[in-house]
Amino acid sequence: EFFFDRHPGVFAYVLNYYRTGKLHCPADVCGPLFEEELAFWGIDETDVEPCCWMTYRQHRDAEEALDIFEAPDLLTGEPPPDGDDDDLAAKRLGIEDGQLALPGGRCPSLSFWRSWVWGLLNTKSLRRFQKFIAFASLFFILVSITTFCLETHEAFNTIINKTEQVVNGTEAVLQYEIETDPALTYVEGVCVVWFTFEFLVRVIFSPNKLEFIKNLLNIIDFVAILPFYLEVGLSGLSSKAAKDVLGFLRVVRFVRILRIFKLTRHFVGLRVLGHTLRASTNEFLLLIIFLALGVLIFATMIYYAERVGAQPNDPSASEHTQFKNIPIGFWWAVVTMTTLGYGDMYPRTWSGMLVGALCALAGVLTIAMPVPVIVNNFGMYYSLAMAKQKLPRKRKKHIPPAPQASSPTFCKTDLNMACNSTQGDICLGKDNQLMEHNRSSGRTPL
Repeated sequence: EFFFDRHPGVFAYVLNYYRTGKLHCPADVCGPLFEEELAFWGIDETDVEPCCWMTYRQHRDAEEALDIFEAPDLLTGEPPPDGDDDDLAAKRLGIEDGQLALPGGRCPSLSFWRSWVWGLLNTKSLRRFQKFIAFASLFFILVSITTFCLETHEAFNTIINKTEQVVNGTEAVLQYEIETDPALTYVEGVCVVWFTFEFLVRVIFSPNKLEFIKNLLNIIDFVAILPFYLEVGLSGLSSKAAKDVLGFLRVVRFVRILRIFKLTRHFVGLRVLGHTLRASTNEFLLLIIFLALGVLIFATMIYYAERVGAQPNDPSASEHTQFKNIPIGFWWAVVTMTTLGYGDMYPRTWSGMLVGALCALAGVLTIAMPVPVIVNNFGMYYSLAMAKQKLPRKRKKHIPPAPQASSPTFCKTDLNMACNSTQGDICLGKDNQLMEHNRSSGRTPL
């Protein structure tokens, strides 16, 4: 007889596969465990039945989603191994309880200081320092966005008359300039100084400059900071080119609103939203294609429906309706299919109203089809992110060693199932070899 130390529940499915030729996946067994059992018994995973394929693939989707939230190693940029956490990463950098621990009392090198400062900025185990950095960044981001919004309000803008009287001139062209309240400018300057300091520190102490430059959040930081310094530098110039550039910089102030994306460094929910949008790219493309087809079809239908419903035999019937051509109907179709209904354009004939009703129903069905998939992706990523945050720290696994043959509890532990069997007894024989005694026949084969 042969004994295989494998999962008995999974073996029932393996045995059933050899009996019937159909491989099903158990729902109460973890996916990686079932995958290991298939590999041990030499069964190809492609033999799994279509009805169980999604159940079998579910663990891989979960693992891929969890890998997204795996933080890279502070030094190598690679995912940390099993059991590695922020405390271990901090110890690698010589950081213990927020203090710098120099190995052997030696003078640290430049690379050590670079890694140490980068660890202070990114290691979450240093709770007090990390919370201070997160709070300061959040505070200045909110203040900067508030200042940006207040600058557009009339109460914080002063109109200054810049009209110059030309000597020997008969006409004077009025020129006005809007000047923002200096207090808001000073507040924005303080925020920019903080953002600049934070950006420069991260640039100097980043272990991988190329990866730092390619990071989208770092690009947003640079793009949001640069216009302020250009505006300050050009404000003292009086040339026409400088004024034109200054006017353009005032228009592109809207890039400051991009700082809101920096909150993704401190809020898991925003990162989950970004991962959801990235994972739902196919669904968004499908939604756009459906809407484009619907807009094209219903814009054409409403154009001819309004013409036929008003005066079928009049070539100039389009003059009596708001839908004078098909491109104008595109806007109406988009507003109707998305159930906005601004009311700026609406059908006035019975045929146009019928087309409008069909367009609204088609829009509801079109949007409703891909939305559940997007919602499911968000729910999956959010639940995995919350589970990873609440996951307890991995400690050293206490796996009891296998009992030795000389142990008095050897047959009672490892061979408990065999000893309690009604068909035979397994115990130790000569030279610590296992012997099975068949109760029914009285034989004891070695």
